[in-house]
Amino acid sequence: MTMTDPIADMLTRIRNAQGANHTKVQMPSSKFKLAVAKILKREGYIDDVVQYKKGFKVTLEIVLKKLEDKYAISEIQRISKPGQRVYARKNKMPKILNGYGLAIISTSKGLMTDLEAKEQGLGGEVVFKVW
Repeated sequence: MTMTDPIADMLTRIRNAQGANHTKVQMPSSKFKLAVAKILKREGYIDDVVQYKKGFKVTLEIVLKKLEDKYAISEIQRISKPGQRVYARKNKMPKILNGYGLAIISTSKGLMTDLEAKEQGLGGEVVFKVW
């Protein structure tokens, strides 16, 4: 069985791990998922991200961040799906919870947050939002 939406799978694994009160979550790795995880780490939503190889498989391990007894990620939602892509122009970037959350945008210069895309004057595909 092939996976049609690996990013949705990644977000679901994070949600499920938090629901089961886990500290870490593992998934098959890709350049895109690693880039997403690095942005989440930089923005303070996860504690760490480690990529390791076991034979031919490359696995991504994300260490979830907890603040007191709550997770740093309270909600994570896929916006652009394989069947319905969602794009935003540079002057129409989505505002997530009045700036308390962020959207991950896939631009011509790579993945970045909505604020970074706005600063660089870039539009792109709105991959998901997190707060």
